[in-house]
Amino acid sequence: MTFRFQSQLTFPEADIILGGPVVAPLDAQGQIEVTLPATDAPGMDPAGGSITVTEALSGIPAGRSYQLLLPAKHPHVDLADIAPTDPTKPQYVPVEGPRGDRGERGPSAYEVALAEGYVGTRTEWLASLVGPRGATGPQGDRGPAGPVGAPGVIQSVNGFSTAAITLTATHVGAIPAAAAGAAGGVATLGADGRVPAAQLPTTTGGGAVESVNDRTGRVQLDAAAVGAAPATHTHTAAQVGAIATTARGAANGVASLDGAGRLPVAQLPTSVGRNVWTPQALGFQAWTCDPYGVANPTAKYLTPQRLYVCGINITEPTPVNAVIMFSRGYGGVSSNRYAAGIYREDGTKVVGTAAPVSLGMAGQTTGSPPQMINTHVGATPIAMPSTVTLSPGRYWATWVLATGGTADYAYYHVQNEAPVAAANWFFGTPFARAWYLNAQSDTPARLSQGDAGVLTDHDVPIMALALTP
Repeated sequence: MTFRFQSQLTFPEADIILGGPVVAPLDAQGQIEVTLPATDAPGMDPAGGSITVTEALSGIPAGRSYQLLLPAKHPHVDLADIAPTDPTKPQYVPVEGPRGDRGERGPSAYEVALAEGYVGTRTEWLASLVGPRGATGPQGDRGPAGPVGAPGVIQSVNGFSTAAITLTATHVGAIPAAAAGAAGGVATLGADGRVPAAQLPTTTGGGAVESVNDRTGRVQLDAAAVGAAPATHTHTAAQVGAIATTARGAANGVASLDGAGRLPVAQLPTSVGRNVWTPQALGFQAWTCDPYGVANPTAKYLTPQRLYVCGINITEPTPVNAVIMFSRGYGGVSSNRYAAGIYREDGTKVVGTAAPVSLGMAGQTTGSPPQMINTHVGATPIAMPSTVTLSPGRYWATWVLATGGTADYAYYHVQNEAPVAAANWFFGTPFARAWYLNAQSDTPARLSQGDAGVLTDHDVPIMALALTP
């Protein structure tokens, strides 16, 4: 039995092309079973059409052919029920019978491929069905010239296609000529390019000025006449709501700012320390503490997957784009192992690395002492995705070695031999300046010093924030 479609069938959504006839041989019992697309299958190109069935049976010299329609709503059809019985009338179409029971779902083409040994996802299998793009075919022959067009006759004007068109001003979006100078129309202009006095409102006095500021005749206006100050008048700062320049930097005046936008030391109260080391004096924007007096008798190493959290106080709007840790010995690795971030006191994240990053060796800044260079001691910065400006408040800087060994990174620390580090000293609203969380492979979305997993029994690392070029 041969089933032939009227033309090649294409199913674009399934990437399937059916290009030839389907031949079904009879089995030992003289039966066939074949799967064919429905003649009204959705997405089939071309749509519709019928199937030509040709019989070639042993012992019957002349096979017959007839047409079939296979609607999708009848998924199972018995050919014996719909094939023609009179060979002299070969053109038949099926008559819809009663709806049969729903059959079991057969395997999809992808499932058949898996059963035959294919390994891969459905998406990968579909992609494997698409062959390489074929070569561009040769240029076709030039087609014959088209028929001569109709004579150049106007077919329509402004959307009107009647035989005789008379356009008005409205048709072309214009003002009728009769509206010039007419009531309800538009004003005309005289030879001098001005509106004639006859077309001006009567309230204008016909275009003539009768008085100025209640003065008539030949009026000469001065500053007093219009409520203004003479050109020679000088306003004081107080008169314009300003502060005199003489008050800048003067007693009972206002403070001045230097070229960097900061308050000069000379204008600070005597209670503020002067000539002392600050984070800015050493290239940082802020730090957890000044490490100058910190003793490190033995090396301490970062614990893998331990998120170190250190408090930093911000007293003025401060732009930053890097979190820095003070290394006691770190030779650098090229793999992505380190992550860092900045959090507000309420636990929300300000900024942080999107994923662990690599970190170069410490102490390699040109001009550093040889011992720092040779032993890899110094600042190790992790760049943030963007520059952020921190408003005054309390923040946490975080750092985690996401993966690696227990002796990968030696850090300078504040020695602690107690169950709670001394940095965690506060009064009033709690703010722990030194704590950590274990089992962390990246910086979390939020922090909370009150979580059950928070610990404070460690040697506290020294960290800082910076603004790198």
